[in-house]
Amino acid sequence: MLREGKITTICSNKRIVCQKKIISLESPLVMGILNLTQDSFYDGGKYTTVCKALNRVEEIVEQGGDIIDIGACSTRPGAKLTTAKEEIERILPVLKETRKLFPECIISIDTVWSDVCKAAKDNGADIINDISGGSFDANLFKTVGELNMPYILMHTPTTPDKMQISPHYDDIFMEISKYFCERLDLLLHAGVKDIILDLGFGFGKTIEHNYELLSRQKEFEIFNRPILTGISRKSMIYKPLNITPDKALNGTTFLHAFALANGADILRVHDVAAAKECVNLYKLYKR
Repeated sequence: MLREGKITTICSNKRIVCQKKIISLESPLVMGILNLTQDSFYDGGKYTTVCKALNRVEEIVEQGGDIIDIGACSTRPGAKLTTAKEEIERILPVLKETRKLFPECIISIDTVWSDVCKAAKDNGADIINDISGGSFDANLFKTVGELNMPYILMHTPTTPDKMQISPHYDDIFMEISKYFCERLDLLLHAGVKDIILDLGFGFGKTIEHNYELLSRQKEFEIFNRPILTGISRKSMIYKPLNITPDKALNGTTFLHAFALANGADILRVHDVAAAKECVNLYKLYKR
């Protein structure tokens, strides 16, 4: 059973503090993805130079993206982890130029390594987006707490190279809730204050698991933490439709509407303009 006493200790309002600036999440935000990798499942290889990456940053900003999420390690099923040194070498040139060109933008760094967190914070990053839930680097929670950065806590059962090998849950809601309870306790003890939850769509889950989670996403509001939804162009969309990721925008936008209705506070997306339109129409619908 969920421990009610523990849950009451992890409550917070829907807002995060980035560099002493309060960011409201009362209205859903859009996080634009910038992959600096060769092998990401959809846009791998598109942004491998600083110039191309900055063009993507400019595109995210011009299309109304609220957060720029920079990552240098593919986490597609079957991928091997990149070292912290490799990530730092890829991320820092882009991060530094992004901060110069867009000093007011919110920048998230997609990493599982504490050394990357330190280097990113030193060069202007605002948020740490960790797909591992702190399970790949024993120092990560402590580091994020010391850096006083907002943190995105995602559910994943194991490393990307193993996560899709026969995933099984007896009760997926209860098991992920238990995972969040345990990790939230650790994060709070490490001094991490602003924590966003990500259910980890596609990470150690079948297509059926993903749709059950999407339909039950609102139930995770029991934690009273902002919820990030990352389903953009994933296999839960393109496989049932028998299409490829490059054809999955329509399905993505359709499911984004359901994600918003089911409690999403942040949409992590490849297609910022389409997601912003979805958010704006949803806000009119909810008015």
